[in-house]
Amino acid sequence: MRQVTTVSELRKLIGQARQAGQRIGFVPTMGALHEGHASLIRAARRETDFVVVSIFVNPTQFGPNEDYQRYPRTPQADALLCQREGVDLIFAPTVEEMYPPGYCTWVEVTGLQDVLCGRSRPGHFRGVATVVLKLFHLVQPDIAYFGQKDAQQARIIRQLVRDLNVPVKIRVCPIVREPDGLAMSSRNAYLSPEQRRQATVLYRALCAAKELVEQGERHAERVRQHMVRLIEATPGAVLDYAEIMDPETLQPVREIQQPVLAALAVRIGPARLIDNMTLTPPGS
Repeated sequence: MRQVTTVSELRKLIGQARQAGQRIGFVPTMGALHEGHASLIRAARRETDFVVVSIFVNPTQFGPNEDYQRYPRTPQADALLCQREGVDLIFAPTVEEMYPPGYCTWVEVTGLQDVLCGRSRPGHFRGVATVVLKLFHLVQPDIAYFGQKDAQQARIIRQLVRDLNVPVKIRVCPIVREPDGLAMSSRNAYLSPEQRRQATVLYRALCAAKELVEQGERHAERVRQHMVRLIEATPGAVLDYAEIMDPETLQPVREIQQPVLAALAVRIGPARLIDNMTLTPPGS
């Protein structure tokens, strides 16, 4: 396994892999790697020949009062996980390498970036779309791997790739959960033991919504309100949003006649947690 920090080193090694006829798989991350990231790496290892993981805490996707400075950074543990999972190359650039002096170009996916997390984190998805497109240009992967936990991000990246004709296939892999259902996230490290117990309400609310739909409930607002009540009844949980939406448009639906996406964002202590689940009415 190699680890590089500069664009020139990265391009040299990517070029060598291409010359050898290898298919390139790419897993973009912000580090603090966990089993969710490992599942993406394993998918890349199965489907491609040369696996690249980027580790870059991207400052442009954090707001002025968000957790950029304290976002967990665990480079040694990240390298061990990558080595264990058979990664060929880690790209861990500095901020200056990705955004040199005078940088002033941005990518926006309008509409999709303005709802859900985009409502409460203005500018977040502009930063995400920009850094992901830069990384796609640098790594030139055949397939890039993202997690379903970040459903809005994955939908935005799919749109970006389609609209800008980026020659990469996007794989969205299933959410990896703790035994009690909590979606794995680097921000889970912020939680105290009590907050960690409270955080399971996201998964419990989504499961309750799924059960309602499977029992025949078709009114999206009634399902949404049931999730809201469960979250609001949990001490320490502050709801950002709970939505039942079309998975393509990310717009709220009124009637659940086909598979929809239930999505939540909840603040618990210092952590803002997100989760989602597909709700499929029987017979659809």
